[in-house]
Order: sequence, then structure tokens, then C-alpha cells
Amino acid sequence: MTLPRRVAGLRFMLDVVCTVIFVIIGRRNHDESTDAVGTLRTAAPFLIALLGAWVGAKAWRAPRALATGVVLWIVTVVVGLGVRRFVFGDGTATPFVIVATLVLGLLLVGTRLPRRPIRRTP
Repeated sequence: MTLPRRVAGLRFMLDVVCTVIFVIIGRRNHDESTDAVGTLRTAAPFLIALLGAWVGAKAWRAPRALATGVVLWIVTVVVGLGVRRFVFGDGTATPFVIVATLVLGLLLVGTRLPRRPIRRTP
């Protein structure tokens, strides 16, 4: 496997893990079980949206780019909430929409922020 493919694969898996972490935190905060079946059912709309975003944005071309993270974030939130509401029949209350938007933004975009300070050249 070439390095770019490995980087893209690892980045995709990190995005999946970040999405599942979002779901686990939410389920724990609402005193819901964090068993695999419940977690997967709650995560499914967002994972479907994330996969679609990866394919639609061709995220493997620049998997670590901040712009890629922004696209993935917006699509995952909007499509994920739509799938959650209209396919799975689950709620999309305003506070949930706000929390989902902020937490997924932090996880999908924040993990792509530069890790080293940007230095200005004189």
C-alpha cells in the first residue's frame, strides 16, 4: 500500500472514530447504554453521511487538509441529521443540532488543524 493510500485510510478511520466518539459521549450524557448495537444505531446516520462526504468530496486526495475537514463536517452534520430524522425517525431538536454541529466540527475539523505553529519569515 502506498503512503498516500495509507494516510487516506488512516484519516478515514480517524474520522469514523471521531464520529463514534461523538455518539458515545452523547449517549453517556443522556444516561443511555453505550453497547455496540445502540451506539451503532445512533451513529449510523452520521457514518452514512460521512462516507458519502468522503466519496463526494474525494477526500482521499487531501485527507489532512483543513478545507477537506470543513466539507466533511458540513455534509456529515446536514446529511446525518436529515438521515436521522427522515430515514431513522429519530429526533433533531434544536439543542441536539447545535451540539452535533459544534462537536463534529471540533472533531472533524479540529483534528486537521496544523500541529506546529506557523512561522513568519522576515
